[in-house]
Amino acid sequence: MSTVMRRRAATTAMTLTLAGALGGGLMAPVAYGAGRGPCYDGRCTITVSKPQSISVQRGTFGFGKLNVTHISSRSVKFSATSGGTRLGGSASPGSTVQLNNLRIWVKSASGHKARLVLSRTW
Repeated sequence: MSTVMRRRAATTAMTLTLAGALGGGLMAPVAYGAGRGPCYDGRCTITVSKPQSISVQRGTFGFGKLNVTHISSRSVKFSATSGGTRLGGSASPGSTVQLNNLRIWVKSASGHKARLVLSRTW
C-alpha cells in the first residue's frame, strides 16, 4: 500500500468516525425514563395540537398528569386530579393558570394548536 493510499484511508476513517460521533449525538433519542417526558420536572416549552396528557412529577405537583382538554384560538383548558380533588382552569393566549405548584403560561394559541410554557412556582 502506498503512502498516498494510507493517508486517504486514514483521512476517510477519521472523517467517518467524526461524522458518526457528531451525527449520532444529534440523532440519538432523548431518554426521559419510563413514562416520563420533557415536562416531567415542570420546566418545559411544548406545543400541543390536540387534547393530551403531559406527565409531571406527582410528588412535586400533587398530580402525575396535566391534561390539556380543549384548545382554541381564544383559550386552552386544563385539568388534573390531586388526591381525589379535581383541579381545572383555562387561560387565553398570553395569560397563565396555576394548578398547585405548576404554572402554565399559554404563550400562543391559534386554531387547534397551542404553545405552552410550564414552570414551577417556587
